[in-house]
Amino acid sequence: MPYPSTLAPVRFVITGSAGMLGQDLIAAARAAGHDLLAIPRAELDIVDGAAVTQAIAAARADVVVNCAAWTNVDGAESDEDGALAVNGAGAGNVAHAASASGAWTIHVSSDYVFDGTKREPYVESDPVEPLSAYGRTKLAGERAVAQAAGDRHTIVRSSWLFGAGGPCFPATILRLAAERDELNVVDDQVGCPTFTGHLASALVQIAARRPLGVVHVAGGGDCSWYEFAREIVARAGSSCEVKPCTTADMPRPATRPAYSILRSARGDEAPALPEWRAGLAEYLAAVSVGSTR
Repeated sequence: MPYPSTLAPVRFVITGSAGMLGQDLIAAARAAGHDLLAIPRAELDIVDGAAVTQAIAAARADVVVNCAAWTNVDGAESDEDGALAVNGAGAGNVAHAASASGAWTIHVSSDYVFDGTKREPYVESDPVEPLSAYGRTKLAGERAVAQAAGDRHTIVRSSWLFGAGGPCFPATILRLAAERDELNVVDDQVGCPTFTGHLASALVQIAARRPLGVVHVAGGGDCSWYEFAREIVARAGSSCEVKPCTTADMPRPATRPAYSILRSARGDEAPALPEWRAGLAEYLAAVSVGSTR
């Protein structure tokens, strides 16, 4: 059965709506004709369970999509408790409130729940073994959501998110390429860059099918950070030279999985996203339009 392209109008609640993915999800849901309540972090801290319950109960949602998260991967190494409060208990608070109000929960998780030792794409049934504090907190969130929402949840694992609505790898590369003649970028970490505009549309589709449990949804194709950076610089027409280096050459506080290509074994339950270069093209067009306003 093909994935439905449309969904009868429902009411979405989006937590963390001011973030990069949240902004694109607002646009995707509205474009599909849905009603929604967007709740930014400034208006609702998902760590506050009572406030979350009250807000979601009042919203009368059909689907609650949790885009709120601690996204500072390196910062989580020095404050794992802080990251866990948001990514773990906070995610559980949203799922509990959604379940109590009769809504379906869609929760966004990460490729960092894997250790990166596999050399073929990770699917939903593969064992999890996070290497970092961030990865551990995202896994805790998955478990909290599954426990709190029971049989009314979908956990969407994605990877290497980038979009026009916030800080991301392409934005950093564009900035550095304008400042420097040469960049060294890690070439021994491989993943699936995922444009948030494409992921947001997929989340709206997932709200139609509502598959239970974990679903992998990431950009088509794969590349290293070096290959991603080289493509960004080339498409921007920059003369900056991008050179490959190793992870050991550029140590970071948090250990990243060396291989985190995500694919789905769930057939039509998992929307297939366009290839990552198509996402990059849309991203560059969006930031170009934004810069001329």
